[in-house]
Amino acid sequence: MAQHDEDRRHFSRHAAEGVLLLGGAAAILLQLADPRVARGVARHSGFRDRPLDRLIGTVDYLYAVGFGDAQLTSAAVRAVNLAHRPVHGRTDADGPAYDASDPDAQRWVASTMLAVALELHERLWGKLDDATADAIVRGYAPLGTRLQASPAGWPTTRAQFEAWWDERLATAHVGDDARLVARTLLSGASALPRGIRWLLPPVRLITAALLPEPVRTAYGFRWTPRAERAAEAWLAGLAIVWPLLPRFVRHAPMRASLRRARRRSRYAGHEPRGRR
Repeated sequence: MAQHDEDRRHFSRHAAEGVLLLGGAAAILLQLADPRVARGVARHSGFRDRPLDRLIGTVDYLYAVGFGDAQLTSAAVRAVNLAHRPVHGRTDADGPAYDASDPDAQRWVASTMLAVALELHERLWGKLDDATADAIVRGYAPLGTRLQASPAGWPTTRAQFEAWWDERLATAHVGDDARLVARTLLSGASALPRGIRWLLPPVRLITAALLPEPVRTAYGFRWTPRAERAAEAWLAGLAIVWPLLPRFVRHAPMRASLRRARRRSRYAGHEPRGRR
Protein backbone atom coordinates (compact mmCIF):
# COMPACT_ATOMS: atom_id res chain seq x y z
CA MET A 1 0.00 0.00 0.00
CA ALA A 2 2.84 2.41 0.82
CA GLN A 3 4.40 1.82 -2.62
CA HIS A 4 1.04 2.39 -4.30
CA ASP A 5 0.54 5.68 -2.43
CA GLU A 6 4.03 6.83 -3.33
CA ASP A 7 3.51 5.92 -7.00
CA ARG A 8 0.22 7.78 -6.98
CA ARG A 9 1.84 10.90 -5.55
CA HIS A 10 4.57 10.94 -8.21
CA PHE A 11 2.16 10.24 -11.05
CA SER A 12 -0.38 12.85 -9.93
CA ARG A 13 2.23 15.59 -9.63
CA HIS A 14 3.39 14.81 -13.16
CA ALA A 15 0.14 14.14 -15.03
CA ALA A 16 -1.89 17.01 -13.58
CA GLU A 17 0.30 19.59 -15.32
CA GLY A 18 -1.66 20.93 -18.28
CA VAL A 19 1.49 21.82 -20.21
CA LEU A 20 1.91 18.12 -21.00
CA LEU A 21 -1.02 18.43 -23.41
CA LEU A 22 1.45 20.13 -25.76
CA GLY A 23 2.78 16.62 -26.42
CA GLY A 24 -0.61 15.39 -27.60
CA ALA A 25 0.03 15.87 -31.32
CA ALA A 26 3.39 14.09 -31.11
CA ALA A 27 1.75 11.15 -29.31
CA ILE A 28 -0.95 10.94 -32.00
CA LEU A 29 1.62 10.97 -34.80
CA LEU A 30 3.50 8.17 -33.09
CA GLN A 31 0.27 6.21 -32.70
CA LEU A 32 -0.37 6.59 -36.43
CA ALA A 33 3.08 5.14 -37.12
CA ASP A 34 1.42 1.79 -36.44
CA PRO A 35 -0.40 1.12 -39.76
CA ARG A 36 -3.24 -0.66 -37.93
CA VAL A 37 -3.96 2.42 -35.87
CA ALA A 38 -3.59 4.73 -38.87
CA ARG A 39 -6.09 2.74 -40.94
CA GLY A 40 -8.64 2.70 -38.16
CA VAL A 41 -8.32 6.44 -37.52
CA ALA A 42 -8.37 7.36 -41.23
CA ARG A 43 -11.48 5.29 -41.92
CA HIS A 44 -13.53 5.74 -38.77
CA SER A 45 -12.36 8.79 -36.84
CA GLY A 46 -13.84 12.29 -37.01
CA PHE A 47 -10.43 13.95 -37.19
CA ARG A 48 -11.06 15.37 -40.66
CA ASP A 49 -14.35 17.03 -39.81
CA ARG A 50 -14.02 17.56 -36.03
CA PRO A 51 -10.36 17.41 -35.02
CA LEU A 52 -10.82 19.50 -31.88
CA ASP A 53 -13.80 17.42 -30.68
CA ARG A 54 -11.84 14.22 -31.15
CA LEU A 55 -8.83 15.58 -29.29
CA ILE A 56 -11.01 16.74 -26.40
CA GLY A 57 -12.60 13.30 -26.20
CA THR A 58 -9.19 11.67 -25.95
CA VAL A 59 -8.02 14.12 -23.29
CA ASP A 60 -11.19 13.54 -21.27
CA TYR A 61 -10.58 9.78 -21.29
CA LEU A 62 -6.99 10.26 -20.12
CA TYR A 63 -7.95 12.46 -17.19
CA ALA A 64 -10.97 10.32 -16.24
CA VAL A 65 -8.79 7.20 -16.01
CA GLY A 66 -5.90 9.02 -14.37
CA PHE A 67 -7.82 11.12 -11.83
CA GLY A 68 -11.49 10.12 -11.81
CA ASP A 69 -13.24 7.99 -9.20
CA ALA A 70 -14.34 4.44 -9.98
CA GLN A 71 -17.70 5.50 -11.38
CA LEU A 72 -16.24 8.15 -13.66
CA THR A 73 -13.49 5.84 -14.88
CA SER A 74 -15.97 3.08 -15.65
CA ALA A 75 -18.16 5.50 -17.61
CA ALA A 76 -15.17 6.69 -19.64
CA VAL A 77 -14.09 3.12 -20.38
CA ARG A 78 -17.62 2.16 -21.49
CA ALA A 79 -17.75 5.16 -23.81
CA VAL A 80 -14.41 4.30 -25.43
CA ASN A 81 -15.32 0.64 -25.85
CA LEU A 82 -18.60 1.67 -27.48
CA ALA A 83 -16.80 4.02 -29.85
CA HIS A 84 -14.26 1.30 -30.69
CA ARG A 85 -16.86 -1.35 -31.47
CA PRO A 86 -17.33 -0.56 -35.19
CA VAL A 87 -13.64 0.22 -35.81
CA HIS A 88 -12.32 -2.90 -37.52
CA GLY A 89 -11.50 -4.06 -41.01
CA ARG A 90 -9.83 -6.85 -42.93
CA THR A 91 -6.50 -6.98 -44.69
CA ASP A 92 -6.73 -5.74 -48.26
CA ALA A 93 -4.54 -4.26 -50.98
CA ASP A 94 -4.37 -0.93 -49.11
CA GLY A 95 -3.07 -2.25 -45.80
CA PRO A 96 -3.31 -4.59 -42.82
CA ALA A 97 -6.31 -5.66 -40.80
CA TYR A 98 -7.16 -3.40 -37.91
CA ASP A 99 -9.30 -3.55 -34.79
CA ALA A 100 -9.57 -0.76 -32.22
CA SER A 101 -10.03 -3.39 -29.50
CA ASP A 102 -6.75 -5.15 -30.35
CA PRO A 103 -4.83 -5.34 -27.02
CA ASP A 104 -1.46 -4.91 -28.74
CA ALA A 105 -2.60 -1.78 -30.59
CA GLN A 106 -4.00 -0.37 -27.36
CA ARG A 107 -0.70 -0.97 -25.60
CA TRP A 108 1.06 0.87 -28.40
CA VAL A 109 -1.31 3.83 -28.08
CA ALA A 110 -0.84 4.05 -24.31
CA SER A 111 2.93 3.70 -24.73
CA THR A 112 3.14 6.65 -27.10
CA MET A 113 1.48 8.85 -24.49
CA LEU A 114 3.94 7.73 -21.85
CA ALA A 115 7.00 8.12 -24.10
CA VAL A 116 6.05 11.66 -25.14
CA ALA A 117 5.10 12.69 -21.59
CA LEU A 118 8.48 11.56 -20.25
CA GLU A 119 10.30 13.31 -23.09
CA LEU A 120 8.40 16.58 -22.67
CA HIS A 121 8.70 16.55 -18.87
CA GLU A 122 12.48 16.19 -19.10
CA ARG A 123 12.79 18.75 -21.90
CA LEU A 124 11.10 21.25 -19.59
CA TRP A 125 12.47 20.40 -16.15
CA GLY A 126 15.43 18.10 -16.48
CA LYS A 127 16.14 14.45 -15.86
CA LEU A 128 13.68 12.54 -13.70
CA ASP A 129 15.09 10.45 -10.89
CA ASP A 130 14.54 6.71 -11.21
CA ALA A 131 11.88 6.43 -8.50
CA THR A 132 9.74 9.18 -10.04
CA ALA A 133 10.18 7.91 -13.60
CA ASP A 134 9.31 4.34 -12.55
CA ALA A 135 6.19 5.57 -10.75
CA ILE A 136 5.10 7.51 -13.84
CA VAL A 137 5.58 4.39 -15.99
CA ARG A 138 3.36 2.39 -13.66
CA GLY A 139 0.85 5.24 -13.52
CA TYR A 140 0.26 5.16 -17.28
CA ALA A 141 -0.61 1.46 -17.29
CA PRO A 142 -4.40 1.94 -16.83
CA LEU A 143 -4.69 3.89 -20.11
CA GLY A 144 -4.48 0.60 -21.96
CA THR A 145 -5.19 -1.98 -19.33
CA ARG A 146 -8.57 -0.50 -18.42
CA LEU A 147 -9.52 -1.37 -22.00
CA GLN A 148 -8.26 -4.64 -23.47
CA ALA A 149 -4.48 -4.47 -23.08
CA SER A 150 -3.03 -6.96 -20.64
CA PRO A 151 -1.68 -5.55 -17.37
CA ALA A 152 0.79 -8.46 -17.31
CA GLY A 153 2.71 -6.98 -20.22
CA TRP A 154 3.11 -3.47 -18.90
CA PRO A 155 6.61 -2.58 -17.64
CA THR A 156 7.14 -1.64 -14.00
CA THR A 157 10.29 0.46 -14.49
CA ARG A 158 11.48 3.05 -16.95
CA ALA A 159 14.38 0.84 -18.00
CA GLN A 160 11.96 -1.95 -18.92
CA PHE A 161 9.73 0.46 -20.79
CA GLU A 162 12.57 2.01 -22.78
CA ALA A 163 13.93 -1.40 -23.80
CA TRP A 164 10.50 -2.37 -25.11
CA TRP A 165 9.90 1.06 -26.65
CA ASP A 166 13.17 1.14 -28.58
CA GLU A 167 12.49 -2.29 -30.02
CA ARG A 168 8.94 -1.43 -30.97
CA LEU A 169 9.80 1.99 -32.36
CA ALA A 170 12.20 0.34 -34.80
CA THR A 171 9.18 -1.31 -36.46
CA ALA A 172 7.20 1.92 -36.86
CA HIS A 173 6.05 2.81 -40.36
CA VAL A 174 4.50 6.09 -41.49
CA GLY A 175 2.23 5.39 -44.44
CA ASP A 176 -0.28 7.35 -46.50
CA ASP A 177 -3.06 6.97 -43.93
CA ALA A 178 -0.83 8.41 -41.22
CA ARG A 179 0.27 11.35 -43.37
CA LEU A 180 -3.33 12.14 -44.31
CA VAL A 181 -4.46 12.35 -40.68
CA ALA A 182 -1.30 14.25 -39.72
CA ARG A 183 -2.00 16.94 -42.30
CA THR A 184 -5.50 17.35 -40.93
CA LEU A 185 -4.26 17.48 -37.35
CA LEU A 186 -1.48 20.02 -37.88
CA SER A 187 -3.13 22.18 -40.55
CA GLY A 188 -6.57 22.46 -38.98
CA ALA A 189 -6.57 26.18 -38.20
CA SER A 190 -10.08 26.60 -39.59
CA ALA A 191 -11.40 24.05 -37.07
CA LEU A 192 -9.93 25.92 -34.09
CA PRO A 193 -11.52 28.83 -32.25
CA ARG A 194 -10.11 32.07 -33.62
CA GLY A 195 -8.57 33.02 -30.28
CA ILE A 196 -6.21 30.02 -30.15
CA ARG A 197 -5.23 29.60 -33.80
CA TRP A 198 -1.97 31.43 -33.09
CA LEU A 199 -0.90 28.36 -31.09
CA LEU A 200 -0.59 26.13 -34.16
CA PRO A 201 2.92 27.27 -35.30
CA PRO A 202 4.58 26.68 -31.89
CA VAL A 203 2.63 23.44 -31.46
CA ARG A 204 3.97 22.22 -34.80
CA LEU A 205 7.51 23.10 -33.74
CA ILE A 206 7.19 21.37 -30.35
CA THR A 207 5.54 18.37 -32.00
CA ALA A 208 8.46 17.97 -34.38
CA ALA A 209 10.96 18.39 -31.55
CA LEU A 210 9.35 15.59 -29.53
CA LEU A 211 9.29 13.05 -32.35
CA PRO A 212 12.16 10.58 -32.83
CA GLU A 213 14.19 11.63 -35.87
CA PRO A 214 13.16 8.75 -38.18
CA VAL A 215 9.46 9.36 -37.50
CA ARG A 216 9.85 13.13 -37.87
CA THR A 217 11.55 12.65 -41.25
CA ALA A 218 8.91 10.17 -42.40
CA TYR A 219 6.19 12.74 -41.76
CA GLY A 220 8.08 15.29 -43.85
CA PHE A 221 8.91 17.86 -41.20
CA ARG A 222 11.55 20.32 -42.39
CA TRP A 223 13.80 20.12 -39.33
CA THR A 224 16.34 22.84 -39.99
CA PRO A 225 18.76 24.30 -37.39
CA ARG A 226 16.52 27.36 -37.30
CA ALA A 227 13.41 25.26 -36.56
CA GLU A 228 15.27 23.40 -33.85
CA ARG A 229 16.41 26.64 -32.21
CA ALA A 230 12.86 28.00 -32.31
CA ALA A 231 11.46 24.85 -30.70
CA GLU A 232 14.10 24.91 -27.99
CA ALA A 233 13.34 28.57 -27.31
CA TRP A 234 9.63 27.81 -26.83
CA LEU A 235 10.44 24.93 -24.50
CA ALA A 236 12.93 27.02 -22.53
CA GLY A 237 10.36 29.77 -22.13
CA LEU A 238 7.72 27.33 -20.94
CA ALA A 239 10.17 25.81 -18.47
CA ILE A 240 10.64 29.22 -16.88
CA VAL A 241 7.07 30.53 -16.99
CA TRP A 242 5.02 27.43 -16.23
CA PRO A 243 6.19 26.85 -12.62
CA LEU A 244 5.46 30.51 -11.84
CA LEU A 245 1.79 30.10 -12.67
CA PRO A 246 -0.62 29.33 -9.81
CA ARG A 247 -1.66 25.71 -9.48
CA PHE A 248 -5.28 26.43 -10.40
CA VAL A 249 -4.03 27.65 -13.81
CA ARG A 250 -1.57 24.80 -14.34
CA HIS A 251 -4.21 22.20 -13.46
CA ALA A 252 -7.14 23.96 -15.19
CA PRO A 253 -7.26 21.55 -18.20
CA MET A 254 -7.58 18.59 -15.85
CA ARG A 255 -10.40 20.19 -13.85
CA ALA A 256 -12.28 21.25 -16.99
CA SER A 257 -11.91 17.76 -18.46
CA LEU A 258 -13.19 16.07 -15.31
CA ARG A 259 -16.20 18.43 -15.23
CA ARG A 260 -17.07 17.49 -18.81
CA ALA A 261 -16.68 13.81 -18.03
CA ARG A 262 -18.94 14.09 -14.97
CA ARG A 263 -21.62 15.87 -16.98
CA ARG A 264 -21.54 13.17 -19.63
CA SER A 265 -21.60 10.46 -16.97
CA ARG A 266 -24.63 11.98 -15.24
CA TYR A 267 -26.43 12.42 -18.55
CA ALA A 268 -25.72 8.84 -19.59
CA GLY A 269 -26.96 7.61 -16.23
CA HIS A 270 -30.31 9.30 -16.74
CA GLU A 271 -30.66 8.69 -20.44
CA PRO A 272 -33.94 7.05 -21.44
CA ARG A 273 -33.53 3.33 -21.99
CA GLY A 274 -34.71 3.51 -25.59
CA ARG A 275 -31.90 5.92 -26.55
CA ARG A 276 -28.97 3.88 -25.28
